[in-house]
Amino acid sequence: MVTIDRVLIANRGEIARRIATALLEKGIVPVLPITEKEYSQAVAGFKDCRLVNSPNTIYLDSDALVALAKSENCQAVHPGYGFLAENAGFAELCEGSGLIFIGPPASAMDLMGHKERAREIAKSANVPPVPGFSIDGQSDLEIKKMADRIGFPVLVKASMGGGGKGMRRVDNPEALFDAIRMSKSESAAYFGSEDVFVEKYIVKPRHIEIQIFSFTGGRTVYVGERECTIQRRHQKIIEESPSPVVDEKRRREMGEAAVRIADSVNYIGAGTVEFIVDESLNFYFLEMNTRIQVEHPVTEEVFGVDLVAWQIEEAMGTVEAITQQELRGAGHAIEFRIYAEDPDQGFMPSPGKILLYQEPAGPGIRVESAVTTGSEIFADFDPMIAKVVVRGHSRQHALDRAKWALSNFVIFGVTTNREFLMRIVEHPAFQSGELDTSFIDHYRADLTAKQDEISKEMLLLAAALRKTNGNGGKQAAPGDSQDFYPPVNIRLP
Repeated sequence: MVTIDRVLIANRGEIARRIATALLEKGIVPVLPITEKEYSQAVAGFKDCRLVNSPNTIYLDSDALVALAKSENCQAVHPGYGFLAENAGFAELCEGSGLIFIGPPASAMDLMGHKERAREIAKSANVPPVPGFSIDGQSDLEIKKMADRIGFPVLVKASMGGGGKGMRRVDNPEALFDAIRMSKSESAAYFGSEDVFVEKYIVKPRHIEIQIFSFTGGRTVYVGERECTIQRRHQKIIEESPSPVVDEKRRREMGEAAVRIADSVNYIGAGTVEFIVDESLNFYFLEMNTRIQVEHPVTEEVFGVDLVAWQIEEAMGTVEAITQQELRGAGHAIEFRIYAEDPDQGFMPSPGKILLYQEPAGPGIRVESAVTTGSEIFADFDPMIAKVVVRGHSRQHALDRAKWALSNFVIFGVTTNREFLMRIVEHPAFQSGELDTSFIDHYRADLTAKQDEISKEMLLLAAALRKTNGNGGKQAAPGDSQDFYPPVNIRLP
C-alpha cells in the first residue's frame, strides 16, 4: 500500500475536473497546471484544488510537468487523455523521478503505442488485425503491388497516430502515393514521426471498442463494449454501450480477445482495445489506447463502476480486484460530445466567449464539463465544451432521454454541434441502429441545418440577452433571478 495525498493532473478541461473529483472523494489534493488564459475561470470551477498558473505549452512539456509535480510535493501524476497520456517517455520520466504514473507501465505503452508493432502483438495473441502492411523499406512498385493485393479502398495511417490525424482514405491506385506523402507530413507535424502504414478499408465498418482493466496480480477483466461508430473526421462524437448489434456470444469473444492482448504486454490499469467490425460482425484488431477514454462514462453508467477511482486505487495498492462474473451491465448509456464548432462549415472550430450556459439536469443525465457562463473557448486547445451522458433502461429510453437533454442544453455565444447531434439522434437510421463510420457523410443532406432552425436560435439568443441585460445593461449573475435563463425547452414548435 502506497500513501498518496497530492496528485498532479497533467491535463485540463472536463477530464481534469473528472479526475479531481475522484481524488477529492479520497481525501487527495489535486494539483492542476492552469494556463494564464484559463486561470480566472478555473479558480471558480475547481474548488478545493491547488491551481498553478502555467504557460500554454506545459501540457506537452514532460520536464516542466515533472518539475511542477516535485515542487508541489506530489507523489503521483495522472495524465488523463490526450497530450502526454500515451507517451511512454513521459511515464518513464515520472517513474525515474520517483513519481507514480497513474496509468499502465511505460513498457506496455511503448509496445502498444506503435500501431504496426501492436498489430503483430495482436496476431501473436490470436486476434486478427485489419489486413495491411508496412511501407518501411519498400519500393513504390512493392507498395503498389501489396495495396493491389489487399484491394482498394485502403487507408494510409500514421503509425504513431490517433484522433484521425495522419489518416487518408485511398479509393484507387492513382491516389495512393499522394496520400502517403500527405499522411507522412501530417504525422510528422502531430507525432514527430513520418512512419505510416497501409491497411484495408473495411466497407461499412462499425467501430467497437472493449474496455479492459488489468489488476496487479495478473487478473484482467473486460467491462463490456462501446459502439463508437458515429464519427466526423475519424473522431468519435457519439458513443454508446452496449452496441445495438453485439450479442452475448460476440461480446464474450471480443472481450476475451482484448484480455489476451492486454495480458500479452503485462498491462496494468485501464485501457481500451479497439476493433473494426464488418457487416457480418467479423472483428479485426485496430489499436489499443493505453489510457482512460473520453467515452469512459458510458461504461461506468451501464456497469455501475468508477474507472478513474479504480486507477487511483490501483496506484495506491488498495483496489479490490473484481472477477469477470461480478461484472453485470444493466440498461443503455449514450454519450454526446458537445463541441464549439460549426458542422455546416466542415466542423470548423468556433472559439469565443460563452455568453449563456445552462446544463440539462434530471434522472439519468450526467454532464461533464469545465465551463460556465463567461468561460472562453480558446483556439489553442480542442474545442470540446462538454459531454452529455444519458442512461435509460433500454436503448429507446436512452434515446428519448437524449433528445430531452440535448434540447435543454443552453449554450449561447459560440456555434456548437448541439443541433447537429439532435438531428443524428432523430434520424431513422440512427434510431434503428443501422450505423457505419460513414454515417455522417452518407446522410449529410439530412443532417444539414435548415434556415428556419438557425432563425429560431437567433431569436432565442436575442431573448436571452434581453433578460440578462435588462437592468441597465449590467450582466445579471446566475441565480439572481428566475428569469436569468431562457425557457427550459429551447426548441420552438
